[in-house]
Amino acid sequence: MSTIIEISVIITVLIGTFFSIVGVLGYFRLPDVYTKLHASGKVGVFGVVLLLIATIIWSPNNFSTGRVLVLIALLLITGPVTSHAISSAAYRLGIRLEKSIRDDLANKTP
Repeated sequence: MSTIIEISVIITVLIGTFFSIVGVLGYFRLPDVYTKLHASGKVGVFGVVLLLIATIIWSPNNFSTGRVLVLIALLLITGPVTSHAISSAAYRLGIRLEKSIRDDLANKTP
């Protein structure tokens, strides 16, 4: 049974690391703040959540599992909120998209 656990932890860590690296590469390669937020916000949080799930699989006692589940919940709540706050602040400061077709918020923001 421990071999199955070790293999699942290795696979989860590799996938989580892959998503984290893709998030970092997207942060450096993408042109503007909005697409950078998309890469770092969604992909980065997903990678960290997978790494924390690997921690749950590796150490299945109740105390550490509870702590890691609280961390996962906090990441899933604060990740979108911070991305929204940063993109809203960037929009209000007048930072535009690299290639924008239309602006849906032009008449809706004060």
